Amino acid sequence: MTAEAEVAAPTPSADADPDGSYGRLMPVTVHFDDLDSLGMLHNARYPLLVERAWNELLHGYGFTFDGDWAAAGDFCNVVRELRIGYEAPVARPGDYAVHLWVERLGTTGLTYGFRLCSADGGTTYARGTRVLVRLDADTLRPTPWSERFRACGRELLRSAD
Repeated sequence: MTAEAEVAAPTPSADADPDGSYGRLMPVTVHFDDLDSLGMLHNARYPLLVERAWNELLHGYGFTFDGDWAAAGDFCNVVRELRIGYEAPVARPGDYAVHLWVERLGTTGLTYGFRLCSADGGTTYARGTRVLVRLDADTLRPTPWSERFRACGRELLRSAD
Protein backbone atom coordinates (compact mmCIF):
# COMPACT_ATOMS: atom_id res chain seq x y z
CA MET A 1 0.00 0.00 0.00
CA THR A 2 1.39 3.40 -0.90
CA ALA A 3 1.55 6.31 1.51
CA GLU A 4 -1.02 8.12 -0.64
CA ALA A 5 -3.51 5.32 -0.19
CA GLU A 6 -3.10 5.45 3.59
CA VAL A 7 -4.06 9.14 3.83
CA ALA A 8 -7.82 9.50 3.97
CA ALA A 9 -9.37 11.77 1.40
CA PRO A 10 -11.48 14.59 2.80
CA THR A 11 -15.17 13.86 2.78
CA PRO A 12 -18.16 16.16 2.87
CA SER A 13 -19.07 17.08 6.44
CA ALA A 14 -22.36 16.04 7.96
CA ASP A 15 -22.45 19.28 9.97
CA ALA A 16 -20.97 21.54 7.31
CA ASP A 17 -23.86 24.02 7.64
CA PRO A 18 -24.18 24.73 3.91
CA ASP A 19 -27.22 26.93 4.48
CA GLY A 20 -25.30 29.24 6.83
CA SER A 21 -27.77 28.75 9.68
CA TYR A 22 -25.14 29.32 12.38
CA GLY A 23 -21.79 31.00 12.78
CA ARG A 24 -19.72 32.66 10.12
CA LEU A 25 -17.51 31.32 7.34
CA MET A 26 -14.27 33.33 7.26
CA PRO A 27 -11.92 33.04 4.27
CA VAL A 28 -8.30 32.08 4.95
CA THR A 29 -5.35 31.36 2.70
CA VAL A 30 -2.93 28.47 3.03
CA HIS A 31 0.46 29.42 1.61
CA PHE A 32 3.15 27.12 0.27
CA ASP A 33 5.37 27.83 3.30
CA ASP A 34 2.55 26.64 5.62
CA LEU A 35 3.11 23.10 4.35
CA ASP A 36 5.44 20.65 6.07
CA SER A 37 8.11 18.48 4.45
CA LEU A 38 5.40 15.99 3.41
CA GLY A 39 3.48 18.69 1.55
CA MET A 40 0.66 18.88 4.10
CA LEU A 41 -0.47 21.81 6.21
CA HIS A 42 1.70 21.70 9.34
CA ASN A 43 -0.32 20.82 12.45
CA ALA A 44 0.74 24.06 14.19
CA ARG A 45 -0.70 26.17 11.35
CA TYR A 46 -4.30 25.06 11.94
CA PRO A 47 -4.67 27.00 15.23
CA LEU A 48 -2.91 29.98 13.64
CA LEU A 49 -5.45 30.07 10.80
CA VAL A 50 -8.27 29.82 13.33
CA GLU A 51 -6.80 32.67 15.39
CA ARG A 52 -6.51 34.87 12.31
CA ALA A 53 -10.08 34.10 11.28
CA TRP A 54 -11.38 34.85 14.81
CA ASN A 55 -9.53 38.19 14.86
CA GLU A 56 -10.94 39.10 11.43
CA LEU A 57 -14.40 38.23 12.67
CA LEU A 58 -13.98 40.51 15.70
CA HIS A 59 -12.59 43.29 13.51
CA GLY A 60 -15.74 42.96 11.40
CA TYR A 61 -17.76 43.67 14.54
CA GLY A 62 -15.64 46.77 15.20
CA PHE A 63 -13.38 45.36 17.92
CA THR A 64 -9.75 46.43 17.54
CA PHE A 65 -6.45 46.19 19.37
CA ASP A 66 -3.75 48.80 18.89
CA GLY A 67 -1.23 47.54 21.45
CA ASP A 68 -2.70 49.22 24.55
CA TRP A 69 -3.99 46.49 26.86
CA ALA A 70 -5.68 49.00 29.18
CA ALA A 71 -7.78 50.18 26.22
CA ALA A 72 -8.13 46.73 24.64
CA GLY A 73 -11.42 45.92 26.34
CA ASP A 74 -12.70 42.55 25.18
CA PHE A 75 -9.49 41.89 23.27
CA CYS A 76 -7.78 41.49 26.65
CA ASN A 77 -8.37 37.76 26.93
CA VAL A 78 -6.40 34.55 27.20
CA VAL A 79 -6.82 31.04 25.87
CA ARG A 80 -7.76 28.65 28.63
CA GLU A 81 -8.13 25.58 26.44
CA LEU A 82 -7.67 24.55 22.82
CA ARG A 83 -8.88 21.25 21.41
CA ILE A 84 -8.42 20.26 17.81
CA GLY A 85 -8.98 17.09 15.85
CA TYR A 86 -7.46 16.58 12.43
CA GLU A 87 -9.77 14.81 10.02
CA ALA A 88 -8.05 15.02 6.65
CA PRO A 89 -4.85 16.64 5.41
CA VAL A 90 -4.77 19.96 3.62
CA ALA A 91 -2.38 18.99 0.87
CA ARG A 92 -2.06 22.13 -1.22
CA PRO A 93 -1.91 25.87 -0.85
CA GLY A 94 -4.95 27.91 -1.77
CA ASP A 95 -8.20 29.38 -0.54
CA TYR A 96 -9.94 27.74 2.40
CA ALA A 97 -12.25 28.92 5.18
CA VAL A 98 -12.68 28.72 8.91
CA HIS A 99 -16.25 28.24 10.07
CA LEU A 100 -16.65 29.93 13.48
CA TRP A 101 -19.51 29.85 15.96
CA VAL A 102 -20.07 30.32 19.69
CA GLU A 103 -20.86 27.20 21.71
CA ARG A 104 -21.11 28.86 25.13
CA LEU A 105 -21.15 32.47 26.23
CA GLY A 106 -20.57 32.88 29.96
CA THR A 107 -19.99 35.93 32.09
CA THR A 108 -16.19 35.93 31.77
CA GLY A 109 -15.60 32.96 29.48
CA LEU A 110 -16.52 31.96 25.97
CA THR A 111 -16.22 28.70 24.08
CA TYR A 112 -16.22 28.90 20.34
CA GLY A 113 -16.23 26.10 17.85
CA PHE A 114 -14.38 26.03 14.58
CA ARG A 115 -13.83 23.99 11.46
CA LEU A 116 -11.02 24.46 8.97
CA CYS A 117 -12.81 23.65 5.76
CA SER A 118 -12.97 24.11 2.03
CA ALA A 119 -13.74 27.65 0.87
CA ASP A 120 -17.41 26.72 0.38
CA GLY A 121 -17.63 25.09 3.83
CA GLY A 122 -18.57 21.70 2.41
CA THR A 123 -15.46 19.72 3.36
CA THR A 124 -13.92 19.65 6.85
CA TYR A 125 -10.19 19.16 7.42
CA ALA A 126 -10.06 19.83 11.17
CA ARG A 127 -12.45 20.85 13.91
CA GLY A 128 -12.23 21.91 17.51
CA THR A 129 -13.07 24.31 20.28
CA ARG A 130 -11.25 27.13 21.99
CA VAL A 131 -12.06 28.58 25.41
CA LEU A 132 -11.28 32.26 26.03
CA VAL A 133 -11.37 34.12 29.35
CA ARG A 134 -11.76 37.91 29.41
CA LEU A 135 -9.23 39.59 31.73
CA ASP A 136 -9.03 42.92 33.49
CA ALA A 137 -5.89 44.59 32.09
CA ASP A 138 -4.77 45.87 35.52
CA THR A 139 -5.34 42.81 37.69
CA LEU A 140 -5.16 40.07 35.04
CA ARG A 141 -8.16 38.48 36.76
CA PRO A 142 -11.32 37.34 34.95
CA THR A 143 -13.78 40.13 34.27
CA PRO A 144 -17.13 40.19 32.43
CA TRP A 145 -17.40 40.62 28.68
CA SER A 146 -18.89 43.94 27.62
CA GLU A 147 -22.56 43.99 26.66
CA ARG A 148 -21.51 44.94 23.12
CA PHE A 149 -19.31 41.84 22.88
CA ARG A 150 -22.04 39.66 24.39
CA ALA A 151 -24.51 40.92 21.78
CA CYS A 152 -22.11 39.91 19.01
CA GLY A 153 -21.51 36.56 20.69
CA ARG A 154 -25.25 35.88 20.85
CA GLU A 155 -25.45 36.38 17.07
CA LEU A 156 -22.93 33.57 16.65
CA LEU A 157 -24.46 31.12 19.13
CA ARG A 158 -25.14 27.70 17.69
CA SER A 159 -28.56 26.49 18.72
CA ALA A 160 -28.91 23.29 20.70
CA ASP A 161 -30.96 21.76 17.86
